[in-house]
Amino acid sequence: MRFIIVSMAVFAIALIVSMLDVRTNKLASSLDEANNELIKLALHDNLTMLPNRILLNDRIDQAIYRAERKKGGFAILFLDLDGFKAVNDMHGHHVGDLLLREIAHRLSAIKREEDTIARLGGDEFVLLMEPDSPENSAVLAQRLIDTIEQPCEIANLLLHVSVSIGIAIYPQDGHSGHELMVNADAAMYHVKKQGRNGYRFFERRMNAEVHLQMQLKQDLRRAIQRHEFVLHYQPKVKAPDGPVSGMEALLRWHHPQHGLLSPDRFLPLAESSGMIIEIGNWVLDQACRQMKVWSELGHEELTVAVNLSTVQLGSSSLVNEVRLALERHALPPSRLVLEITESTAMGDAEESFSVLNRLSALGVSISIDDFGSGYSSLLYLKRLPANELKIDRGFVRELKRGSDDEAIVRAVIALGKTLNMKVVAEGVETREQQALLAELGCHSLQGYLLGRPSAPETLVLGNSGSGESVGALAAPSHTVTVVNREEQPVAG
Repeated sequence: MRFIIVSMAVFAIALIVSMLDVRTNKLASSLDEANNELIKLALHDNLTMLPNRILLNDRIDQAIYRAERKKGGFAILFLDLDGFKAVNDMHGHHVGDLLLREIAHRLSAIKREEDTIARLGGDEFVLLMEPDSPENSAVLAQRLIDTIEQPCEIANLLLHVSVSIGIAIYPQDGHSGHELMVNADAAMYHVKKQGRNGYRFFERRMNAEVHLQMQLKQDLRRAIQRHEFVLHYQPKVKAPDGPVSGMEALLRWHHPQHGLLSPDRFLPLAESSGMIIEIGNWVLDQACRQMKVWSELGHEELTVAVNLSTVQLGSSSLVNEVRLALERHALPPSRLVLEITESTAMGDAEESFSVLNRLSALGVSISIDDFGSGYSSLLYLKRLPANELKIDRGFVRELKRGSDDEAIVRAVIALGKTLNMKVVAEGVETREQQALLAELGCHSLQGYLLGRPSAPETLVLGNSGSGESVGALAAPSHTVTVVNREEQPVAG
């Protein structure tokens, strides 16, 4: 009997030990899985599940080791999406995240099996091509551009972004992962500066430009507080030669080291850094302030036009900022003209309609700038609450009788009149252009021939030849005085 009891006890103990062993193995297996998952999370981007910067740096180090051993090379492609910030600002970060996942899926589908595609953060991606030649890099870069610019249907929205790509090749463009990344980034920035949606190989001179742009971005953050921004104004005259009917406010930056900078030098930086909203609000307020000054001097019919960026148009605070600026300076809304480019208006047509209709309800005028340079649908165009079309200067630059440009200008004028819009031609620089545009039916003209962008205290708005500045006038003007016509054109 005792033997049976002892045997059963031994059996029970063995069974318990066996069960504990199974549970221990399961626990060990679970711990291994959890550890592997933690390692995966540490090395991958949690939004797209692509390799992150840590894993990318390791892959680059391995690529350098293999390239040195085999006397070969590889390429780093630095990708930055064009227009992604506008999507985030207009539709929210949820839509932006969905778009990033779609872009990551497209990139993963294009890369070769031996390549690594990583997300650094935001809208920046890096593709490591190993092994590689410059020719293959160029081919793949163009495939990436063609793929990413295809429309993305996200959350019932049709979104459009493009990509700028900088390429650095090992070993000629750098001997370390850090140097290669910096140089590929510099090449990418050069693409941004040249108009975006393209690729460039790194060149040594690009580094100096990148350092300059980084310094400008830092200086830009302090420019408003230091009162370095100024507005210049360019007259808009009734065809053919006056009187002046309005002014266009044009932003300039008085940089302490680099002098007077035109918008193309710093507005892309302002947009990419998010500072464009604050700068745009400052421009609105200053333009309204100057308009009030002119009103008190008797120019009560003079309008002032302010340009809006894509980011501003998508800002939820825009309508309120416009209303507050008008109220602050006690101006009738009809004196303010808000100019948007054709591509800005059509970037997200439905959202644009909503914002522009609310602005129009305030009583401000809406002008479609650079008309003819985009790809807008006439069905959309007729729905916009616009009062004015501005013919793109590209059609005016070589305008002459019997030319294709004349036919296009004639068609735009006819379209504007059909839609009950005023038509303005910008870029007028010769008497021949002035006469032909007036003959074709343009309502107003703008250009160096009729008045250059100038500080308000130096603008001349008086009887022809009077030489009086707007700031000095006590009574409304009747014609425009052309000054400094012998100067070379400057960026407007």
